[in-house]
Amino acid sequence: MGTQVHMRKSTIFLASALFAILTACSDTPTSTTTAKKEPEKLEPVGGQTAIFKMYQMARSWAPDAQVLKMQSMHLTDVKDGAPGMAPAWQAVFVSAAKNQSRSYTYSIVEGEGNLHKGTFAGPEEGWSGKSGQNSPFLMAAVKVDTDAAYKTAMEKPTSHAADYDKKNPGKPITVLLEKTAKHSDPAWRIVWGESVGTSNFSVLIDASTGEYLETLR
Repeated sequence: MGTQVHMRKSTIFLASALFAILTACSDTPTSTTTAKKEPEKLEPVGGQTAIFKMYQMARSWAPDAQVLKMQSMHLTDVKDGAPGMAPAWQAVFVSAAKNQSRSYTYSIVEGEGNLHKGTFAGPEEGWSGKSGQNSPFLMAAVKVDTDAAYKTAMEKPTSHAADYDKKNPGKPITVLLEKTAKHSDPAWRIVWGESVGTSNFSVLIDASTGEYLETLR
């Protein structure tokens, strides 16, 4: 009889302990750990990357599309990044078969005006062939990226870029891609300033070979 009572007490004790544990577990708020979404990392891109992305879209517009010119863009909300890199770029492609030109942009963010994140095509315009100093060229001619072009400009003593940069610290770097009759290959024009018109110093680097071409003042 005593043994049975002792067993009943033990069973009740175990049941009570189990109930207490279950109650404690149920009272503990279930913490659903929601991973905080990391802010998107915005990385400015080089000109070679940007022109290739735009060219992919331009080819669907015109299979014979060639590059006429390209320029980096400065945005108020995003830093340019390392010299030679930019958050946005704008290029113009031309088609001899269509007798048309078309501008494209590539941006890492949505921007003011008609600037959209990613690659975006602008309206078509008439084009009757070469006019002005710029000549169209094949995309395959762009073999050197802009950060490498900037590095060459800074390291080449005859370019005087390092001296100019030292005397004019903090100047924004603008990059153009163009082909003129003066040089056989398209060139990256590294401009110290917001634009060619407001700058008094720029360096041309061959976009195909990476060689220093000349300094323009």
